[in-house]
Amino acid sequence: MARPDKEATVQQLSDKFSGSAATVLTEYRGLTVKALKTLRRSLGDDATFAVAKNTLTKIAAHNAGIDGLDDQLTGPTAIAFITGDVASVAKGIKNFARENPALVIKGGFMDGKVLDADTVKKLADLESREVLLAKMAGAMNANLSKAVYLFAAPLSAAARAMGALQEAASANPALIAGGASAPAETSAPEADASTPAADAADNTTAEVAAE
Repeated sequence: MARPDKEATVQQLSDKFSGSAATVLTEYRGLTVKALKTLRRSLGDDATFAVAKNTLTKIAAHNAGIDGLDDQLTGPTAIAFITGDVASVAKGIKNFARENPALVIKGGFMDGKVLDADTVKKLADLESREVLLAKMAGAMNANLSKAVYLFAAPLSAAARAMGALQEAASANPALIAGGASAPAETSAPEADASTPAADAADNTTAEVAAE
């Protein structure tokens, strides 16, 4: 491979390392070209599967700030650059390797950490993002239903209480008025004969009669 071609390949690999959520390194010794194509198609849009020379891959990984993959870059290497659901891709590679023993999982890289083969296989046992989102949505819906019930229950009780009060008030209006009749009107107090005003009136009458 000419130097410009090598530089272009290194740059492409470096960009893939930088733009991937995770990478899975495999050895494909003895795997047919047809089988590799089948594996690429099975990964869909979540990952790209590339065959690259170890020397160029080491340079590309270092350029992307990834260290620790040198021990895994031995023998024929094919790399899955994962940009989608990591668990789904890991599961797809694991299942393919089970049916095609020529594909061997060597390890990978994710979240700034180098992964060994066992860790990659454990990722394959995780639930997919779609399943996790579905479970999360189900839990949220359940909590919302509980919240709606808790809010609606007091309102329903209050509505029943108001309805009962209305029926009772129709039968007995005094319940609304507070249960007390209107106060009776009071007349002005009559003058007592023993009061000073009464005595003055009597004296005036007597004087007129004497005249």
